Amino acid sequence: MFKRVLIAEDHESVNISVQKTLQELQISGVDYAYYCDDALLRIRKAVQQAEPYELLITDLSFEEDGRAQALPDGPALIRAARGLQPGLKVLVFSAEQKAAVIEPLFKELQIDGYVRKARRDAQELKQAVETIAKNRIHFPAHLRQAVSQKNAYAFTEYDVRLIKLLAGGMSQKDIPAFLFGNGITPASLSSVEKRLNQIRLALEFTKNEQLVVFCKDMGII
Repeated sequence: MFKRVLIAEDHESVNISVQKTLQELQISGVDYAYYCDDALLRIRKAVQQAEPYELLITDLSFEEDGRAQALPDGPALIRAARGLQPGLKVLVFSAEQKAAVIEPLFKELQIDGYVRKARRDAQELKQAVETIAKNRIHFPAHLRQAVSQKNAYAFTEYDVRLIKLLAGGMSQKDIPAFLFGNGITPASLSSVEKRLNQIRLALEFTKNEQLVVFCKDMGII
């Protein structure tokens, strides 16, 4: 288990809650910061003193309060921290639930885990810390399901165009006229209805609104 952990969280109540969760895991070396700049200073000092942190737990967004900050958010902190300490493990604890935002954190920033602030998040936070301590990746359950759904259906350019039109406020019955006017085929109402129905069935949705929200969250549109 980790011995030294740093928490970067600007909400005091959440910060205290994370501290208590780590204490329940019998991690005694826990420090915290309310600003990303302060967190980076702590990481730099710890590295200089040859007592580096093993895990950084950070939120993604930090509210502005008039204090000038060089590092405005969690991703900026992660990049800077890894610049000082490449081997630092990172666990993101955030309310963000969109796959289009979370997936790049794993692919581009190579974070070690993500926990969404929600019901029973304290329990998942414990599981995530234990998983990362074993040199494994903690991928959130809600994201695994979303990615699985996305991979289960191969969106065509035509599909994306239909969904974008719906997302833009166009009703399903008005889509054929738009398609016909722009030389896009198939353009009949029956073809549009059939295609959207196929997509909804594949992704287990009953309404176009659900499909639009899903595609926005996944970054498809």
